[in-house]
Parts: sequence; structure tokens; C-alpha cells
Amino acid sequence: MPGAAIVLVTSTTEIIRGVSRVRVNEAYTDALTAAGLIPVVLPPVPPDVALRALDGVSGLVLTGGEDMDPSYYGQAPHPAAGAPHDARDRCEMALCEAARRRRLPTLAICRGAQIVNVALGGSLVQDIPDEVPDSLVHAPDNARRTRTHTVHVSPESRLAGALGESTLTTNSSHHQSVDRVAPGLCVSARSDDGIVEGLESADPDWWMVAVQWHPEELTETSEAWDRNLFAAFAERVKGS
Repeated sequence: MPGAAIVLVTSTTEIIRGVSRVRVNEAYTDALTAAGLIPVVLPPVPPDVALRALDGVSGLVLTGGEDMDPSYYGQAPHPAAGAPHDARDRCEMALCEAARRRRLPTLAICRGAQIVNVALGGSLVQDIPDEVPDSLVHAPDNARRTRTHTVHVSPESRLAGALGESTLTTNSSHHQSVDRVAPGLCVSARSDDGIVEGLESADPDWWMVAVQWHPEELTETSEAWDRNLFAAFAERVKGS
């Protein structure tokens, strides 16, 4: 739908007050709305339904959440890994693969960055504290709205252009991260301990930017970096 400002936003399910409900943090939809986009939340539907949902939108947002099932990248679960949500995994991987084929503007956040990497053939670090010696604390308590560590962005990357900065401080709420980078993707940012904090498509025709932090939680801070990221995504969506 050229020129439209509708973007598909993925979600999870959770038992709330005894009933399974579709859920996505309001920070995502608030940030997208503030950027001039119309967010439409998609439940973890079967892949064929998810692909049909892409027909009516001009962008895709892959949101944060549960650990992926490591069988999708050929590993057994680490003891620290959380229970996977298989319906969500299959839905989001199908969306990612289709977005690449369609060159649909895509913003992937936290788990979303990991989904993109696995869907396109990469793997993950299942538990940073156990598998990465001398790593920073990437999942501090109550840090979703607090800038906790530095991220270094490749100056020539699409991500740096979107943020308007090559060194910034981000929040952090993850214990997994990208390990083997999928073909067709390139690392655009790392933290001081070498953990991958940004990925993007090497295809100039596919605007796909993935970040390991939660920019949606930081759009009301004094720093413009995270607002700039959503604005860059919105500009691409509106021009697609």
C-alpha cells in the first residue's frame, strides 16, 4: 500500500486474570503513533495468516519478548533459557522472511533482532553471563527506562544515519544476543564487551534495522537518538 502509514506490530500472549490474552507493551504503539504511524497489533497467528496480514501494511515492527526456541538454530536449550512461545516464533520468522522478499521496511527490537538473525540463518548466544566472559550486565533490574551502557555504532551504517549518532548510551533488558550473523546481514553496533547491539540488512533495497535495546522506552528522554530511530523508520514507511 504505497504511501500508507500502517505498520504491523507483533505481540505475544499471556495468561492475565485467568484468561489467555494478546499483549504488547504500550510503549511500542505510543512511539510509533508519535512518529506519525498507525500501529496495528498482530497476534501470534499461523504463518499463512501472518503473510496475508502483510498485504495491507507498509512496514513491520518485530517486538521484544520471550527467548526463541534454540532448535531453530540447531541447539539444545541452555539451563537459563526461558520457555519458548512456538506459535510466536513461527509467526515472526515467517513475517521476517516475507519482509525481506518484499523489501518491506522493518524495525526489529530486542527479541526482534534475534528473530531476524535466526530466521535468515544465524544463531544466538543463549545466556550472555554464562557464555561471554567478562561481559557487561545486560539485564539489570528495573532498567528498561534507564540508560545503562554505551553502544558504539558503525559511523557509515544505516543505523548511525537513523540515530544521528555513532556513540550513545542505551537501556538494556536481555540475556541473549546475536552470535553467528546470518548471511545478508551486517553488524552495525556493539557494546564495549563485544555483544552485538545492532544489525541491518546488507541489501540497499531492504530497510531493515535491528537493535538489541528498547528504544520505544526512551523516546521521551532528553536525548533525541531513539526518537530519531522511529522517525527514520516512519520516513521509510511513508515513502515505500
